[in-house]
Amino acid sequence: MTVIFALLAAFCNALNVTAQHLASIGSQKKSKGWRFVAYLLKNPLWLFGWAALGGGFVFQALALHDGQVSVVQPLLITELIFALGLRLVWLRQSIRSATWWAAAVTCLSLGVFLATAEPKGGSPYPSTHVWAAAAGTTVGAAAVLALLGMRGSPGRRTVLLASASAIMWALVAILVKTMTDTWSEFGVGGMFLHWPVYALAAAGLGAEVVHQTTLGAGPLSISQPLLVIVNPIVSIGLSVWIFDEYFTADAPRLALGSLAFVTMCAAVVVLTRTAPATMSPSPSAADASPVGSDEATY
Repeated sequence: MTVIFALLAAFCNALNVTAQHLASIGSQKKSKGWRFVAYLLKNPLWLFGWAALGGGFVFQALALHDGQVSVVQPLLITELIFALGLRLVWLRQSIRSATWWAAAVTCLSLGVFLATAEPKGGSPYPSTHVWAAAAGTTVGAAAVLALLGMRGSPGRRTVLLASASAIMWALVAILVKTMTDTWSEFGVGGMFLHWPVYALAAAGLGAEVVHQTTLGAGPLSISQPLLVIVNPIVSIGLSVWIFDEYFTADAPRLALGSLAFVTMCAAVVVLTRTAPATMSPSPSAADASPVGSDEATY
């Protein structure tokens, strides 16, 4: 069920991005400021997007509770594939053949990575000092990158801020898994008597702040590939560090899995740079930009 829940989470995230973007551009520039907020709150499509986002969180939590982070987080990359499907079916957009090929390579290499690297293991009760060291290192690295991203050219700022955002979202995924384990052990009421739920709220807020800063720093053609690729890499590293997850000991299989992961990352870059530039129907085939529009969720 881990794979199914992870794919459902990815689909819900794609629904959220598509629905809320369509709702936000549907005002036809007739609303600004608080009037625009009021318009969105009354827009069923925008509210549907929030419902999809909630569903994505629930499915991700279910996947992380029963499965390895090293499996779930890479699977969430399929949000980009689902977004392409929604653009084709819902928005009636024309998708370039290069984008579909990149999507196919992404799915194939993701499957090869999971089948050959064989992520497994994991302890739901990591030691406190390991948690403190891993969380401190993660937040520290993200903070340094975010601070460095406050100055410089738009391209440099985007690279640094997107990397910081992806690192924070990886930490959020780890905390979601920890929170679900706490919920399973102590129940809903007991969950609020332990630290993971509050750490998750703080980390989620920090990740969203950095993410929104990233969106305004520079082009999405730079930020989105980093947001999508860095997240699972850091998530895997944290899962090995905190939960003692591990991969196959067979060197050839591990090498093939690593090659598949690198291939997947390259395909994601091609996919995000060749997808339609806007949400408008039938965009010019010459347009190329990230699959999502103004946000991405991992």
